[in-house]
Amino acid sequence: MSAHADVRHAPGPVGGAFFTPGVKIVAVVAGIGALAIVYRLAFGLGAATNLNDGYPWGLWIAFDVVTGTALACGGYAMALLVYILNKGQYHPLVRPALLTSAFGYTIAGVSVVLDVGRYWLLWKVPLYFWHWNLNSVLLEVALCIMAYTMVLWIELSPAFFERGVTAETPWIRRVSERGLPFMKKALVWVIALGLLLPTMHQSSLGSLLLLAGPRLHELWNTPLLPLLFLVSCVGMGYAAVVMEGALASSVLKRRPEREMLAGLGQAILPVLGLYLVLRLGDLVWRGQLGALFAFDLYSVLSLIEIGLFIAAPLMLATERQRADMGNLFRAAMVLVLGGALYRFDVYLVAFNPGAHWSYFPSVGETLVTAGLVSLEVLGYVMIVKYFPILTGRAPEARAPILART
Repeated sequence: MSAHADVRHAPGPVGGAFFTPGVKIVAVVAGIGALAIVYRLAFGLGAATNLNDGYPWGLWIAFDVVTGTALACGGYAMALLVYILNKGQYHPLVRPALLTSAFGYTIAGVSVVLDVGRYWLLWKVPLYFWHWNLNSVLLEVALCIMAYTMVLWIELSPAFFERGVTAETPWIRRVSERGLPFMKKALVWVIALGLLLPTMHQSSLGSLLLLAGPRLHELWNTPLLPLLFLVSCVGMGYAAVVMEGALASSVLKRRPEREMLAGLGQAILPVLGLYLVLRLGDLVWRGQLGALFAFDLYSVLSLIEIGLFIAAPLMLATERQRADMGNLFRAAMVLVLGGALYRFDVYLVAFNPGAHWSYFPSVGETLVTAGLVSLEVLGYVMIVKYFPILTGRAPEARAPILART
């Protein structure tokens, strides 16, 4: 590799002012969300949400956890590509993907805390193992998400140590100088654990709704639900990495990794192909094509969801399409929307607890979710500005990447 390539792909802090006008707006939304969180913690779920006995899970689970962790599977998807399929040329995309994943899973963990009635007892879940229900899918999901969140931050620790070795504070420099070589040696075991945990809990998120039995609509009620959740999360993970790469290069003025992002667009194709074969083949096998074309609410939502999963690979079918950063970003967005709709359908729309129950997110629930997402954005911007996460030197003045074709 040339010296130019080495510099080109070396991660470094973005630098610059943190409190830009955009960051200030996001900080205001995060502050409003923080007030909504305080209100929920002080007055309880009944006062802050529209949850009920029929719908004990709402927006915080369907979006923040189920959809959010799928979007946060960029680190998992990149690890599969780089370490399992031995595609080392994509390594510069690993750190940004891990950072997005770490924040996504952290926000999911916070959402679970907010969704639990007696949240102050949650610390007992990983420690009181003699009370574990080993037949519980939800227990496996909880333990895996807790563990994987820690694993993601550990995987990111070399970036913090690299920044620490240049610190002016002596003790920070000493800790970083000792910690960096240790983490580099231990990282292979951490990565292995990071590959195992998402495979377990992403499939288990699908298994949870199998327990609903006939309460889950026939268009989604399939034994393949765990596999569909797992395969789709890999595709959504790649799409999230593409979107993050395009947005970061445009907003933070970094030169995009065009070839790598185009390569991810190609990697998406077999994943979506497998998903569509499983999804459509399952409907045919179970004799649900009539329900798919009934054109009621459930049929229309299914057709939109499947249509989005078909549209994304069509937008990425040729090398020229994948080389167009604007088209690549739009295709990734289409895939993300399809995956999000699939998860919302399974956890909220397709779930029918009975005729007397209904649910729509309250203002408080919406504000909390908006605040958590805003907090994630603030954390991402702060870390990439001060720590070596992103690659690509600051480019010359140019038009925004998403506006170009």
